[in-house]
Amino acid sequence: MSKAYELGLYEKAMPGTLTWKERLEAAKAAGYDYVEISIDATEEKIARLDMDRESRLELVKTMYETGIPIRTMCVSALTKYAIGSSDEACCARGMAILEKSLQLADDLGIRVVMIPGYDVYYEESTLDTKHRFLENLRKAARLAEKTGVLIGLETMENEFMNTVEKAMKYVTLCGSNYLKVYPDIGNLTNAAVLYKSDVLEDMELGRGNLTSLHLKETVPGKFREIPYGTGHVDFEAAIEKAWDLGVRRFVTEFWYTGNPEWKKDLDDAVKMMCPILDAQK
Repeated sequence: MSKAYELGLYEKAMPGTLTWKERLEAAKAAGYDYVEISIDATEEKIARLDMDRESRLELVKTMYETGIPIRTMCVSALTKYAIGSSDEACCARGMAILEKSLQLADDLGIRVVMIPGYDVYYEESTLDTKHRFLENLRKAARLAEKTGVLIGLETMENEFMNTVEKAMKYVTLCGSNYLKVYPDIGNLTNAAVLYKSDVLEDMELGRGNLTSLHLKETVPGKFREIPYGTGHVDFEAAIEKAWDLGVRRFVTEFWYTGNPEWKKDLDDAVKMMCPILDAQK
């Protein structure tokens, strides 16, 4: 009997020098079911959006040959090229990146394009930037509806969208079946500490609207590169709650930071998360 869930690996948990075949083989060897591709703000990663047809077909072939697909996409480039930006050129590039991301996802068989929940990041958030973000998010939802690829709003680390409740505001205002929430449990846990609130109650507010769950470790006030087991995230409670909410796709989010034993990090993450996931009924 096949598993009732799929566990994905964030691409940046592996060295950036690997080929796609090497990345997919490493993920499969560790026990993952799929890989989450990164489109970050580097020109190298953004250039992936302009892959020609032959390169796209070659990548699909590599997925079939290795037996492990790319099924989600993290478009963190929209942190720099924010779709709520008051800089017209910056905002336009962000929208172009988002449109191309949805098209690439459609071509590769990617199901969810995750975008960061920021109206802006490198400038002051104002009523205008919030309005522009909503206007452009509505446009993005129309594009998602056309391609049939879901957009997932990631809960981030700042005040704008650090909870499921705040993300659901924009899901409600857009009113699209193709705009959902892709929470990061590490960020949600930090927000719960900040607001003295219940992280599981916050997750409940996304019932019926959660695409997947990022399994990331954090400590209060710190959001990146915290090794599993050294932070304060209650993964058992979070996974149990997500399961109750209908989530069956999970991604371990951590980063390669030069550790020569990086393959062991992949193995350890699977060994930590799979027993929790296997225990769900």
